[in-house]
Amino acid sequence: MNEHRILVIEDDLDIANVLRMDLNDAGYEVDHADSAMNGLIKAREEHPDLILLDLGLPDFDGGDVVQRLRKNSAVPIIVLTARDTVDEKVRLLGLGADDYLIKPFHPDELLARIKVQLRQRTSESLSMGDLTLDPQKRLVTYKGEELRLSPKEFDILALLIRQPGRVYSRHEIGQEIWQGRLPDGSNVVDVHMANLRAKLRDLDGYGLLRTVRGVGYALRG
Repeated sequence: MNEHRILVIEDDLDIANVLRMDLNDAGYEVDHADSAMNGLIKAREEHPDLILLDLGLPDFDGGDVVQRLRKNSAVPIIVLTARDTVDEKVRLLGLGADDYLIKPFHPDELLARIKVQLRQRTSESLSMGDLTLDPQKRLVTYKGEELRLSPKEFDILALLIRQPGRVYSRHEIGQEIWQGRLPDGSNVVDVHMANLRAKLRDLDGYGLLRTVRGVGYALRG
C-alpha cells in the first residue's frame, strides 16, 4: 500500500465510492467525509496527506472550507467541481486551493494531479531568507551551514517554515507533530522549541524563532 492517506470530502455517496475505489486501486488509503464539518474534523484529527474537496457541499461553501483548512494546515487541496468559470477557479486558488478539476473528469487525470501535489510536497526545498529546509533529504541549513536537528525538531521547523509569520499555538503544534497524542499540560512542545531556538542561535540565527506569549510560536517572515 501507498503510505499516503487521502481525505475525500464529498456528499454524493456514489461519487465518493467511485473515488474510493479508484484511489484504493492506485494504492492510496482513503478516508471519507460527507459534509464540510465532518471533513474539517477529520482533517484535524487524521492529518491526511492530501484532500479532495467537492465544492457543492450542503453545509459550507467550498471556499469557506479551504479558508478554514488553511488556518491550521498546509495540506494539498484539490477542488472537484462542476463550476467551470475562470472567476471561480481564480477565487479558490487565491483562497489556498492547490489545484482545480472540473467534473466529469477521467480517473487517470485525477491520479496524475494527485501525484504532482504529493511529489511537490515531499521533494521541494523550503526557504526563508538564509534558512533552507530539504524535506526529501531531511536537511536544514542556515547561511550554508548544516543545522543538526532531531526528527521532531525538523518536523516542527518544516511546519513553521511553510507559513512564515503565522503563529502556531502549542495545541496546533501538538496536533500536527504528535497527532494530538500529548497529554494535557505537557511541556514537550516548549522543550522542543527551546532546543530548536538554541540550535538556531548557535549558527547566529538570533530572532528567527518568535515566541508570542500566551499564544504560540512562529518563524519571522
